[in-house]
Amino acid sequence: MEKVKKLGIYIHIPFCKQKCYYCDFISFANKENIEEKYFEALIKEIENFLKTNSTTKIPTIYIGGGTPSFVDSKYIKKIMCLFNKENLVEATIEVNPGTATKEKLEDYKEAGINRISIGLQSTQNNLLKQIGRIHNYEQFLNTYKLAKKARFENINVDLMIGLPNQSISDIKKSLEEVTNLNPNHISVYSLIVEEETKIAKMLENGEIKLPDEDVERQMYWYVKNYLELHGYNHYEISNFAKKGYESNHNLDCWEQKEYIGFGLASHSYIDKTRFSNTYNLDLYIKNCMENNFNKNKIIQEKQNDFSVMQEYMLLGLRKIEGVSIQSFKNKFGENPIFIFKQELNKLVDENLIQVSSDKIQLTNKGLDLANLVWEEFVD
Repeated sequence: MEKVKKLGIYIHIPFCKQKCYYCDFISFANKENIEEKYFEALIKEIENFLKTNSTTKIPTIYIGGGTPSFVDSKYIKKIMCLFNKENLVEATIEVNPGTATKEKLEDYKEAGINRISIGLQSTQNNLLKQIGRIHNYEQFLNTYKLAKKARFENINVDLMIGLPNQSISDIKKSLEEVTNLNPNHISVYSLIVEEETKIAKMLENGEIKLPDEDVERQMYWYVKNYLELHGYNHYEISNFAKKGYESNHNLDCWEQKEYIGFGLASHSYIDKTRFSNTYNLDLYIKNCMENNFNKNKIIQEKQNDFSVMQEYMLLGLRKIEGVSIQSFKNKFGENPIFIFKQELNKLVDENLIQVSSDKIQLTNKGLDLANLVWEEFVD
């Protein structure tokens, strides 16, 4: 008898109106002419998988991008129609203010999507303009209102810290305005400058200046304290939620559960193997249309038993509650305290983690220097 697998689903929509200055995701502006072909290929890929994995149970679907709300919602409806929603707990779509209309949001709701993630980043229009966002704060408010009207209860709002010319008082204002709306989930990311992005070039040319590291850390702690005081549980380095509204899809990833990605450059994790689809748009479409789905596949990593344990630690230490020693034993039949004795002793000595009877978790210092902690679990 075929073993029933549970798999989270990620679907990549690589189109957007304009690329943000900090974005290094695989996404394209001004490619509307190829949208129809792309969705035809994407639907073929999903159908092929579902046909050959008919017993797979799907607890979560996450539609990301690019800007999924930029494309016609008929495509999103077609995609959602493909899935058996019997075991579906959470289906999220990323939307951007200025591209999510009343009709689109109603279509998403009707299609079975129950969670919306809105990319706001800041409530200051001058800061939004500086990072190449296409919307302003007023458009965000309108999108939020429309999402509520379309009966979305589960709404995430994305914010960013460490932006060019951003001050602590800007953060304070953004947090006040967003928490007044009372969304159930808020994600707060630090700006990371990736090579070859427009923002990297602007920095190089001296057009903009970023807050220094100390100020950025002050911003992070301000955010953490403010949101916790306002009833949000800090459950992962960058994520805060009202009780019961944590992102199931992301939690599953941090708990090393399996998922499959569909679409250009999407990533998957199945049977100790991390792989992705090709990053070449024309090639992706061609292979799908010719039913050569495996030709799109690029193996990123085949894990052995030890590297699975290392990664479990690394991912688990993203969560504020950390790694449960008992859960580790249940999964691997081993005790992480013995397996990683050297690494854990070093991190405890450096006050980056604390170990209790059942938990290995980051200290406050570890939250600031999480990269140093994770590095210990990478060969």
